[in-house]
Amino acid sequence: MRTIARFFLLISFLVQTSYSEEINWPGWRGPRGDGSTMNKGLPATWSSDQNIVWKAPVEGTGHASPIIWGDRLFTVSAIQETAERILVCLDRKTGKKLWQTTVLKTPFEKIHQLNSRASSTPVADGERVYVSFLDKDQMYIAAYDLDGNRLWESRPGVFSSVHGYCSSPILWKNSLIINGDHDGDAYIVALDKTNGETLWKTMRPNKTRSYCTPIIRNIDGRNQMILSGSKSVSSYDPDTGEQHWVIDGPTEQFVASLVYNGDLLFMTSGFPELHMLAIDPRGKGNVTQTHVRWRTTKGCSYVPSPISVGPYFLVVSDKGFATCFDAKTGEPYWVERIGKRYSASLISSNGLVYFLADDGSTTVVKAAEKYEAVAVNNLGENTYGSPAVSGNQIFIRGFEHIYCIGNGK
Repeated sequence: MRTIARFFLLISFLVQTSYSEEINWPGWRGPRGDGSTMNKGLPATWSSDQNIVWKAPVEGTGHASPIIWGDRLFTVSAIQETAERILVCLDRKTGKKLWQTTVLKTPFEKIHQLNSRASSTPVADGERVYVSFLDKDQMYIAAYDLDGNRLWESRPGVFSSVHGYCSSPILWKNSLIINGDHDGDAYIVALDKTNGETLWKTMRPNKTRSYCTPIIRNIDGRNQMILSGSKSVSSYDPDTGEQHWVIDGPTEQFVASLVYNGDLLFMTSGFPELHMLAIDPRGKGNVTQTHVRWRTTKGCSYVPSPISVGPYFLVVSDKGFATCFDAKTGEPYWVERIGKRYSASLISSNGLVYFLADDGSTTVVKAAEKYEAVAVNNLGENTYGSPAVSGNQIFIRGFEHIYCIGNGK
């Protein structure tokens, strides 16, 4: 009997471990900042009334992704009637609102028609939640504890853009890093996450708006914070803000984050020209002529960030053309028109890639040399924010609701 009991205890532990493998989706594009999840039990099919674990109304508008830490989900919104920017906490298991707090009340900035006044995805570390908004002409960053109490606030620099604001903070060791590319004296800044004081601030060479959230990787023993923007693709030391290398261009404005497959970096952009690059990240100085491994102007996206899955690199253009590339050579395996308009970034799980369109439909595709759509799922509500993942569930912020999607209830 003891052997049987130990067996079932082991099975229970393995099930719990598998489920809790990645409960937290702490910030923009998840724990690795690239849209990937290690969880293998995500649902592939759903509808407005199938595999919906819960559906919760959300006040105001916002294109930021929801984030999850433990049993709490956090999201931000802008309230049209009062010009408030709010931080909301929901129970991750039920969707019940636990608390809501006003972060900022300030006149609305001008925005692009596809932007919102709450587009910057928060980030959490288990002790604090950090949010990012625009306060008139100042970048505004604030930290809250998990019960909604403000711990500190900071205005680390000016920010000006006719398209509005969208700078999602990322965490690195004891610092909070925010991209301040804008139509002025642009910069990247690192704040002490415990008090908001500036640790370093690196000025950017070109006064040009961009909205790329950096990724951080250790590549061959060197910590690199990589982003596109300021008419370049650049790598910095996240501890000091000093530049490792730079690639000039290939265009002026950038939104999508880069991804890394363990060998190459992949970048897609932009405005006024569309480009896609595969980059060897092991250089130093200006590597424009030496470290671009392949390049194309076909199938590029401007807003949606791409995904890397094994030997494949996948992207969806803003107008709905999905492409799967050979990551090493840049040769396309397939190109398919899967929808009309895309803003959300891609996520991947267990060899599947999820393409969320602005109309709320999600096309689930196998990462493979031949195109195979596993399912097309429609929520019946417009969606602009990128999905989040926790355990074996997907969380999607719609125009009016947040959805928790799972395999049955």
